[in-house]
Amino acid sequence: MTVLQNFEKTVLSEVCPAGEAWMCEVKKGQYFRIIDLEGNQAVDTLFISAENPSERYSATDTLAINQYIYLEKGTTLYSNVGRPMAIIHDDNCGRHDTLGGACSCESNTVRYAHETYPMHSCRNNFMYALAKHPIAQKHGLNVRHIGPNINFFMNVPVTAEGALKFEDGISAPGKYVEIQAKMDLIMLISNCPQLNNPCNAYNPTQIQLVVREGEEA
Repeated sequence: MTVLQNFEKTVLSEVCPAGEAWMCEVKKGQYFRIIDLEGNQAVDTLFISAENPSERYSATDTLAINQYIYLEKGTTLYSNVGRPMAIIHDDNCGRHDTLGGACSCESNTVRYAHETYPMHSCRNNFMYALAKHPIAQKHGLNVRHIGPNINFFMNVPVTAEGALKFEDGISAPGKYVEIQAKMDLIMLISNCPQLNNPCNAYNPTQIQLVVREGEEA
């Protein structure tokens, strides 16, 4: 396990166990860092506007406006009404996926085998957090607020024929991605429990999550 990272002006620093859900609020201008402590861990992430929860991250708007199918340092993340929600401020992994979606019992069944249906999934994590977490209750969130997500650290190359491939991760212990919020955000994470493809090296592990104040604060 990589040693936990420390930063100045830290507002929050927590570890999310393997396969679990996690939720927080990030204010406009704050930085939110996800650290892959042990390497090759996919982190499925939803971005929701704290001011208006019907506004949420849009993969289609983000890809269309940026004109690139992968997310990397400098990429602006856009909402379903075309407003900037956040920017990838720093990153030492290389690129991230927003096409593969979140794993679910149903998609596991279709992609792999009927026997995988009872296995834990990111969609289950999202649904549980939206039903039980105090932040979800504070903002009146429910399963209707599950929208497109980003799969940080996940390697999903697109073939020349336009197909998606779920490949071995390109992350490593201590790799990170950091976004800066362009509006007040609700962040909902599923620390992916997937065991049927190599996105987690068939061994889900814990991650560190850090919120810190902006440079001007």
